[in-house]
Order: sequence, then structure tokens, then C-alpha cells
Amino acid sequence: MKEPQRILELFEDLYNGEPWLDITLFGTLQNITAEEAAKKKYANRNSIWEITNHLILWRLSVLDRVKGHVIESPDTNYFYPIEDTSHEAWAKTIDNLEYSEKEWMEFLNGLPPKKLDDVYMNNGLTNYEHIHGIIQHDAYHLGQIVLLSKHPY
Repeated sequence: MKEPQRILELFEDLYNGEPWLDITLFGTLQNITAEEAAKKKYANRNSIWEITNHLILWRLSVLDRVKGHVIESPDTNYFYPIEDTSHEAWAKTIDNLEYSEKEWMEFLNGLPPKKLDDVYMNNGLTNYEHIHGIIQHDAYHLGQIVLLSKHPY
């Protein structure tokens, strides 16, 4: 099996498969309501919804980078307040996460292994490092989401 296919399987597992850590992004988020996602459980901390949007925007930013586009990271680090806390808006956020997953799957399915060694000019990291970094980023924030979803208040 070629490395892009192995990486694709890591993405799929963490999103909605059977990852080593035994929880998935989709499996966790599908059980969270819009009200729960929007709630700020700690002052000056991000809500589940803000974390989810941050995760989606970083996934798409890194995807653009490994496709060869030069992207400047915003000062906000892709954290934005939630203005519409409706059920429909939360469903759209989950759809956006699904979209980011499909975009990654399409990209990785067509990625020649030699492109993993290409270097992104803004930070000197390879595509391989960026791709594994976004998987690690997803897992990190998944842990935050799980903790916030289990907090009793």
C-alpha cells in the first residue's frame, strides 16, 4: 500500500471509522445538540461549536497549502464567535466538516507519493508533515470536544 493511501485511512478512521483512540469526530459531534455546541462552559474559552469551526477551517487551509497555494493564517487562528446558534446552523457546520473530509479524501486518492516530500515555502515543512499535523490537530481538538461534552455544567 502506498503512503497516501495509509494516510487516507488514518483520516477516515479518525473521522468516522475505527481509530486507535476509539472515538471519532463524526461519532462525537452527531450526538451534540446545537445548544450544547454553542454553550460556553468556561469564561474566555471556546465552545464546542467554535472549536469545530476552527478545526474545519484549519483542515481546508492545510489542504490548500498542500495543493500549492500560499495561505496566510489569520490573527484569529480561525476562531470566530458563533452568531447563529440554531439547529439548522449546527447541521450546516456538520455538513461543512463532511465537506472538508470529502475534499481530503479526493485529494489523498490522487496524491502521488513523491508529492509528500514537497516543501511549503512559508514554513519549510513538507506536505507529509502538514498532512500528519492536521490529523494530530483533529485528534487534539476531538479530545477537547469530548471533555467539553462530558462536563456536567
